[in-house]
Amino acid sequence: MNANPTIHDVARAAGVSIKTVSNVLNDNPKVGPATRLRVRQIVDEMGYRPNLSARGLRSGKTGVIGLAVPSLRETYFAELADSVIRAAAKRRLRVLIEQTNGDRELEISILSGGQMRFTDGLLFSPAAIGQQDVDVLTTGDPLVLLGERIFGGPTDHVTMHNTSSARAAVEHLLDIGRTRIALIGAPEAIADDASSASLRERGYRQALESAGIQYDPQLVVRGGTWVRETGVAAIRRLIADGTGFDAIFALNDTLALGALRALAQAGLHVPDDVALIGFDNLDEGRFSMPSLSSVDPGRLEIAETAVDLLVNRIQERDGKSPPKTVKADFKIVKRESTGFKGDDNLVGGG
Repeated sequence: MNANPTIHDVARAAGVSIKTVSNVLNDNPKVGPATRLRVRQIVDEMGYRPNLSARGLRSGKTGVIGLAVPSLRETYFAELADSVIRAAAKRRLRVLIEQTNGDRELEISILSGGQMRFTDGLLFSPAAIGQQDVDVLTTGDPLVLLGERIFGGPTDHVTMHNTSSARAAVEHLLDIGRTRIALIGAPEAIADDASSASLRERGYRQALESAGIQYDPQLVVRGGTWVRETGVAAIRRLIADGTGFDAIFALNDTLALGALRALAQAGLHVPDDVALIGFDNLDEGRFSMPSLSSVDPGRLEIAETAVDLLVNRIQERDGKSPPKTVKADFKIVKRESTGFKGDDNLVGGG
């Protein structure tokens, strides 16, 4: 068998014309079901893959969209990429992924053409550029923004309810009787910006204020990247400082998993001594001991909505419809780390 079969090989094996094979691959309704099935079987058996560059020259479309994220080592972005790939596959699209590592110049380069020039459109989750860089989003190419770095820009934007979902997470801790709630993963300083950390800290403070509990800066551990090691260090710092706490809100699940380890090492039992809730509802949290309560920010909805919006922009002829902003619904997933069993106890919001 040819290691690199061509469309000619497929047509010869199926006993049809090259045009018929092309029509099948492009879902042209003129091809009969029997012929369509035979060609599809031959394509699968031979492992034929269309030449995207050639297809792009003929149709002006490559059938490929781009996804730019800060880091695939961050589990949230790895799971987001998986969700985007699945959403794109439903629409017969492939996904080219670019990791920016939070590098400002690389993010700007991607927006100006760069590595994504062979795609029909881009889903972009920035980490370095911010509100002051809104002008760089005016690329003229189909673009959908993800995340919280820039609001009110010229593109469609899919994001999450960071503040209200964080508030709901803290309210869950308050509802189970916890009042000394530590916050880990907070920004370096109290800030009124659109970063995830700042928006989630705002929700934390709103929940405390609404419950009549005075904000205590000693309970807030600032700084560090959102990795397990930071979660471990935050717990050790709270204990070393003699700060009393009976609950923890970690600004993402990765921090929470590190915190869970540090609490066990310190001889503190979760949830009896300390209740713990994270953010992102990563798959890993279902399997930790104890399983991790978390905010589900609507990752699947974010992926589906973002791909739909991008496809609409790719197909749009006049390019003049106003940009849309969509916030996915969230849920509080109650598990063992806050005293619940399983994933059946869901509190929605949005």
